[in-house]
Amino acid sequence: MRFEISRLNPQDTNDSLLWDGLATVLWACVHGGASVGFVLPFSEAEARAFWTNKVLPQVVAGGTSMWVAHSEGRIVGTVQLQHDLPPNQPHRADVAKLLVHPDARRNGMARALMDALEAEARARNKRLLVLDTRSGDPSQTLYERMGFAVAGAIPGYCLNPFDKTPEATTYLFKTLA
Repeated sequence: MRFEISRLNPQDTNDSLLWDGLATVLWACVHGGASVGFVLPFSEAEARAFWTNKVLPQVVAGGTSMWVAHSEGRIVGTVQLQHDLPPNQPHRADVAKLLVHPDARRNGMARALMDALEAEARARNKRLLVLDTRSGDPSQTLYERMGFAVAGAIPGYCLNPFDKTPEATTYLFKTLA
């Protein structure tokens, strides 16, 4: 699968097709078992509301940078760099919502999204990236392969999206050169 990664321009955030496409990716990921903050039942309307009500204001305000992956005319992936942090943390940023549609996985898209994110973090003089993921998820393995180290795990931190049983979350970090 061929894909293209682009940074979301805050001036282009009024594009309803963008938010609909992102909603489809988030909905598909949650329904595929991703533990990214939502549990079933979860509608595409709820997914769209997340993007437009939570993420869009952060992107427009400039505190979050976001990348979108496109393939064959549709959105198939995304990731965010949250860099508007407290004054005692100007050297770090958070990675959020690395999502690749289940139909578009295993082709290097997640790595390409993270490469774009890391380049931006370096350009912003960020030396430390932090993220969390459900313990034992394939995403944890992916992050570790990309050079992230485990800081620790918190048992019972998140709920399984299907049956709402408590699951552990692992925090990871990466020091940038």
